[in-house]
Amino acid sequence: MLAVYFLWGGFISVIDEIEAKKNITLEQLQYLLEGNEADYLKERALAVRRGIYGNEVFIRGLIEFTNYCRNNCYYCGIRRDNQNADRYRLSDEEIMDCCTEGYRLGFRTFVLQGGEDGFYSDEKICHLIKAIKGQFPDCALTLSIGEKSRESYEAFYKAGADRYLLRHETANEVHYRSLHPKNLSLRNRKECLRNLKDIGYQVGAGFMVGSPGQTTKTLYDDLQFLRELNPHMVGIGPFIPQHDTPFANKKAGTVDMTVTLLSIIRLLLPRVLLPATTALGTIDPMGREKGLMAGANVVMPNLSPKRVREKYALYDKKICTGEEAAECIECLKNRVNKIGCSIVCDRGDYR
Repeated sequence: MLAVYFLWGGFISVIDEIEAKKNITLEQLQYLLEGNEADYLKERALAVRRGIYGNEVFIRGLIEFTNYCRNNCYYCGIRRDNQNADRYRLSDEEIMDCCTEGYRLGFRTFVLQGGEDGFYSDEKICHLIKAIKGQFPDCALTLSIGEKSRESYEAFYKAGADRYLLRHETANEVHYRSLHPKNLSLRNRKECLRNLKDIGYQVGAGFMVGSPGQTTKTLYDDLQFLRELNPHMVGIGPFIPQHDTPFANKKAGTVDMTVTLLSIIRLLLPRVLLPATTALGTIDPMGREKGLMAGANVVMPNLSPKRVREKYALYDKKICTGEEAAECIECLKNRVNKIGCSIVCDRGDYR
């Protein structure tokens, strides 16, 4: 695979071609994943991000309100069959207190994230949505609560939810089967994402980097699915094993591959909202900064009460579990400023 192509009497880089076409071939993906032109790839991704969003970094206040889940995904620490998980549910009052504190700190987007917990009926979720939007009407509300029926998604949207995050995890059928039990299907996952977009949500998809069984071909399928779906946000982060799962001894994903894929996604979907995830900061102390310098423009500090943060154990050694929300946001502001970016306290909408 050559680094350049001869075109119109001159040479064009693989990266320039990807940026121009907003598409990528399997061979080009392999070439970049091997580390070729890594600096130029990040340079172009950063330039594209700056052209649309400048140096603004948007913050989302994450509220992990339940770690009960009906599913048994092989990689997840809150999977149904994990008998060692210390289960919890936040009360409505606790959730509202998280929002109040977050609003005081400048957050204008709240993300309600939890396992697929049957305790929360559509009525209960709608009640929470109306309460949050009623008290904080200038804020965006994001849900991240898994696969639901179209009717449920419509009810949440009518109640006032603005955004929905549902990582597809992998767009390859064989790979999907290796990560999930038989009762879950890639077909339904994709249908949920399409329903959400059709209803009118700002939609987020995404996948783990370095998950067991992942190949260049499965990653290529992920990128092509994202191009087809054209979501408003893409959340990717390294796979990190959790000690109470079937994947406890599997190898974790890497910073380099995650950063490379962040840059590629920025070139394929220039306007996308792209988080530098907590998982990226977990495997590398400078991981989030590396993500931001590769084209990401969102960070998601945790607003959950300190007493439950370690219990939402999707993976091992999660960072920031002991910090107060105010500590976390001040730390992030300082770190983001050092790399020439600035945290913006607004809804941070898709442009």
